[in-house]
Amino acid sequence: MFPAAPRNSSSANVASTDGAGSRCCSGRTEPTGTVEAAVRYTVRAPGSLGECLGRLLAESSGRTRKQLLAGGRVRVNGATARRADGALVPGDVVEVTARTPRAVLPPGLELVYEDDDVMVVDKPAGLLTIATERERQRTVYAYLTARAHARQSPATVLIVHRLDRLASGLLVFAASPVAKRMLQAQFAAHTVERTYLAVVEGRLTRPAGTVASRLLDDAPGPVRETDDRRRGRPAVTHWRVLRTVPRYTLLEVRLETGRRNQIRVHLARLGHPIAGDAAYGGRTDPFRRLALHAHVLGFDHPATAARLRFVSPMPAAMAKLPP
Repeated sequence: MFPAAPRNSSSANVASTDGAGSRCCSGRTEPTGTVEAAVRYTVRAPGSLGECLGRLLAESSGRTRKQLLAGGRVRVNGATARRADGALVPGDVVEVTARTPRAVLPPGLELVYEDDDVMVVDKPAGLLTIATERERQRTVYAYLTARAHARQSPATVLIVHRLDRLASGLLVFAASPVAKRMLQAQFAAHTVERTYLAVVEGRLTRPAGTVASRLLDDAPGPVRETDDRRRGRPAVTHWRVLRTVPRYTLLEVRLETGRRNQIRVHLARLGHPIAGDAAYGGRTDPFRRLALHAHVLGFDHPATAARLRFVSPMPAAMAKLPP
């Protein structure tokens, strides 16, 4: 099943279709079968996404339709869809996005969901969320902004929260000041679901636990724990063991608060720093990256109040625990 159709999920320059799946407005198709124009269709009867695309894009080859799915140009209710066998129900909105003038998202950065109010991306490790004094071009924010300009989209791109440069996983951005305020209010109220996967050094003796302390952020230096109630900000991290091997443990980590480097500091406090995290005591680097991934992100849609929940699988680089 796909997420429910959000309000105003249609994009600009969309060719609409009637309930039978025939095109009312037809975009030009190149001889190669490349789909230039955007298509939007509201499902009237149950079926698969592949069947729907076969009707909508009857003039295109099956190979072209597979390429559209693989390239992230097909969305159902605003969410990127890649499986032709996905089930559709009446009311679902299927969109095939128009080809953009140029590819502006780098390899590894995936747009998972987009509508008039929010954008959710899956960030690779090594990419900044926003600019620093040393790096202003290679950031998620810069790439999304460039993409909006290339598409001649009126949408803005506004920061809601951040993810460590060395970590990978899910981030949400707002497309309007109102959406930003509403999303940040959810973060402040601790109603946003944020679950991470982390591989730590050593074997934990308990199956689960909670770390609570105050963190002092002297950016750009490391975050540290403090007993100073005036300067330190409360931070709470919940963890549970998913799998263990002789030298490492895979943890599911849930944030109650979201301070900078919070998970890294708290797991190091347990005596089990994250693999690849030399800044906070890690002594090994089996994956050649920080073994921290933002796995689940859930929040209430700022316009519809519908609960949205996104899951990013464990990166291939972290999938196999070393012995």
